[in-house]
Amino acid sequence: MPIKGYDDGPLVAGESLLTRPGFWSNYLMAMCGDGSSAARPVPEWFGDDGADTDALSEVLLEPEHWPVFRVPAEDGPGVVVIYRNLVGDYGIDYLLTHPGRGHAQQIASWEGDLSGTGLTWDELVRVADSPSPAAEGVEDTEVRLLLVLPLLTDSDVPESAPARLSAALTSVGAPPVTVFSTAEHLLAHLTRRSRHDPTWASPLSGS
Repeated sequence: MPIKGYDDGPLVAGESLLTRPGFWSNYLMAMCGDGSSAARPVPEWFGDDGADTDALSEVLLEPEHWPVFRVPAEDGPGVVVIYRNLVGDYGIDYLLTHPGRGHAQQIASWEGDLSGTGLTWDELVRVADSPSPAAEGVEDTEVRLLLVLPLLTDSDVPESAPARLSAALTSVGAPPVTVFSTAEHLLAHLTRRSRHDPTWASPLSGS
């Protein structure tokens, strides 16, 4: 599947993997750690087990097939998430797609942590809550929020953020007994590494 502006590898639609056991622990678990052994994240925080997580990891990281997850937006820029499975250069790339533009714009990559330009919480929610039924990709707003969550580089999230994130995690199978704690771990990690400068122009503005 071609994406104009991104020609690095054998891209394949990955949306069918979102409901597979082990996906969300693969995608989000590394963002839960705080360096404390007492709070070491485990697949069970996402409703997965270790075997499912390991099995899906092999699918997600296959060098011959790079999964792509499309989060198109109806009233503004959307996001594309790509598993970059180059041998020796693995990472996850984040692209913006702008209405009226033929080429996607890479804004960030995840390689143990985020490098590049991120978004504020309000911008993430805006993308998540404006699916485009006319475009191919993910329409479920909670799944959309989880896919774009790694782009968070804003330390000033609203008080409602943990509850919204908890609802999203619950919708994909995270157990209710631990879901709020999981949401707090994610937000603590993502906001602690925040490099958002309020004077920067948002990538959603097209600048």
